[in-house]
Amino acid sequence: MSNDRDALLAQIKDKAVVHGKVTLSSGKEADYYVDLRRITLDGQAAPLVGRVMLDATSHLEYDAVGGLTLGADPVAAAMLHAAAARGRELDAFVVRKAGKAHGLQRRIEGPDVKGRRVLAVEDTSTTGGSVLTAVEALREAGAEVVGVAVIVERGGQAAVEAQGLPYVTAYTAADLGL
Repeated sequence: MSNDRDALLAQIKDKAVVHGKVTLSSGKEADYYVDLRRITLDGQAAPLVGRVMLDATSHLEYDAVGGLTLGADPVAAAMLHAAAARGRELDAFVVRKAGKAHGLQRRIEGPDVKGRRVLAVEDTSTTGGSVLTAVEALREAGAEVVGVAVIVERGGQAAVEAQGLPYVTAYTAADLGL
């Protein structure tokens, strides 16, 4: 499986690392940006994302995966498809930033998560804020959150672990040469 991991790392370095001053969603400024949508929505790289994240989280028991829209959505979809290719049934879900004011007014879309063991995912995490927002919504919906997994760790690990959750990351900024 390390071939998938090496191949995904090469794709991230080639397609997703953008150098220059940027303001992150956390409000922090950085000299580079890791635009993982260029990976998670890429036809070549997305299947690698699914396989690498399944492998990285293979020690956790969960039957549904997702997180805060938009960063988590393609990660969860890639994992769902990779799991199916391996003969494993895995559901995905989407956590809205706020509940809808119309329709069913659901904050979490997809199969019901109540009473289920779920994995919260994110593409990259600098403060842990986005994924912890998802964790809070999942717990309110009655899900058992078994851990958090991100493709690239940029600083969110301490905040997630402070909530008592296992934190799994496929790569760090150092892995990307940053």
